[in-house]
Amino acid sequence: MKAIAQFEKVSFSQFQQDWDKTFLNHQDDVKQIYGQLRLPKRATKGSAGYDFYAPIDIEIAPQKTVLIPTGIRVRMEQDYVLMLFPRSGLGFKYRLQLNNTVGIIDSDYYQALNEGHIFCKLTNDTNEDKTVQIEAGQGMLQGIFMNFGITVDDVVVENRTGGFGSTTK
Repeated sequence: MKAIAQFEKVSFSQFQQDWDKTFLNHQDDVKQIYGQLRLPKRATKGSAGYDFYAPIDIEIAPQKTVLIPTGIRVRMEQDYVLMLFPRSGLGFKYRLQLNNTVGIIDSDYYQALNEGHIFCKLTNDTNEDKTVQIEAGQGMLQGIFMNFGITVDDVVVENRTGGFGSTTK
């Protein structure tokens, strides 16, 4: 297999800024949360997905949504994309879903103004009235790197500056 990427933490200041924006009313020890962040890893040699871990205990009531700053960024080769999916067990048991169905992390997102900070927005779409409980350090997402191509007449010259949804503004 070809190694094409490297996971890193975003800076503490970026994490704290995003954490405070996302969890306005929480009195969490952000420095401790940041210190305990785990970089994504594959669980087995045959795993395609890199598990992203919950930074804190997360509870998602039926039909509710939570936005989670992961504290993670990724540097990858230019012709790759990181695709994010809920962990299959959580999706199967609870109908846990990403709000954008599949998260797409472009290779140039690493240079974005927010340091390429990867967020996930999870919705508990249960039809069985189940509350999702994800403990701190438990896998919540899986990321799979995919190679992609471009058209022969592609002439894009713009560079990314912003984060979510910035490439079409």
